[in-house]
Amino acid sequence: MSAATTSGVIEWMVGVPDSDFFLEAYEQKPLIHSGGDVDRFDALLTLERLNDRLAEMDLRDGMVEMTNARSPIDRSDYVKNGIVDRVALTRGYRNGATLVVNQLQHSDKRLADFCRALEQDLSCHIQTNIYLTPPREQGFRTHYDSHDVFVLQVAGEKTWRLYSEPAASPYRGEKFRSGEHAVGEPSHSFVLRQGDCAYIPRGFFHDAANLGDTPSLHITVGLIARTWADLMLEAVSEVCLKDHAFRKALPHDYAKQQFEPSRLQPVFELLATRLSAAATPTKAWETLRENFIRSREPDIAEAISSNRVSPSAVYVARPAFIRIAAASEGVRVLGPGSDFRFGRAPFDLVCKILSGEPFTLTQLNHPEASDVVERLMTAGLVGRLSAVTPRPWDHRGAASLTAPS
Repeated sequence: MSAATTSGVIEWMVGVPDSDFFLEAYEQKPLIHSGGDVDRFDALLTLERLNDRLAEMDLRDGMVEMTNARSPIDRSDYVKNGIVDRVALTRGYRNGATLVVNQLQHSDKRLADFCRALEQDLSCHIQTNIYLTPPREQGFRTHYDSHDVFVLQVAGEKTWRLYSEPAASPYRGEKFRSGEHAVGEPSHSFVLRQGDCAYIPRGFFHDAANLGDTPSLHITVGLIARTWADLMLEAVSEVCLKDHAFRKALPHDYAKQQFEPSRLQPVFELLATRLSAAATPTKAWETLRENFIRSREPDIAEAISSNRVSPSAVYVARPAFIRIAAASEGVRVLGPGSDFRFGRAPFDLVCKILSGEPFTLTQLNHPEASDVVERLMTAGLVGRLSAVTPRPWDHRGAASLTAPS
């Protein structure tokens, strides 16, 4: 379960209800939303804030990269002994290189909160890479991404081209290889200006260039989704762990030159039949779900600063993926980075605390309520209602969503 059914952040980005986005666009076709509030992405990042972050962060190898479509840039030009040379970084940017700040959500709370909200709607890992391109420059040649992306134009503008022959749902980590993929002809051309957002499914070839006279700053939001292949592989693993027939050795001579692979077919077909009869999605789904929940980043900001729980204070569950289950040793709560056991608290009490409805300890009226609330606050799953600040996507408005032309 999740403490929130929808975050609203997709509608904030693309301007239409989530249901329309999933029905008409998700994993199907590129879309662009333009004409919104030009300053709306300032809540996530600005050029000035990025400059500050680059000046104050401990920049290690891999955190920042430089790229230029005109000429390759060697990492050794700006990384020395695992440390990013800031002077080389700024010099490279002034000479036309695009700066790529990877995974900034790990060190910026605004972006971390944004990613947590988007995870609520998509049940997948969300990452943010930041692209700062100088005027009249281009960072990458034509390529595709192996994951879906939202592109949020923060400042300046970029001209994008999409091509007519997308790669078919490339697997995670599959790289574009120049000369091996048929790009096709340009099929869409559009300009993303400040405040615009584009959605591009994985596999769509694209390139983008800053043709303007000011820097272009955009956030690429990567959707690292689990696939049916992940579920199937997990289901196969579950069967193989239980059925000893799958663990017998291959023929002793299978690696020899004269081995005839047709000898494998009868046993292979037998095992495929056993697999088909035994494999179910339930256990595999449960494994993938728990691994996903446990791997989320908890929001512990208030847990550090808050005092101990108060009977009169109003509390509320924070939006987060959680799983509540009755166990032999009590109630189990699985959440981002945490796994709690409550031996004395009743199941209904824990469910009420994590329902998303505001409450006070006095209203709960149970001797275990204070301990449960305090432990869940420590994990970032519960906070004071007064500490909940409005997020920009809480004030979203309807707008148009159209295919790029």
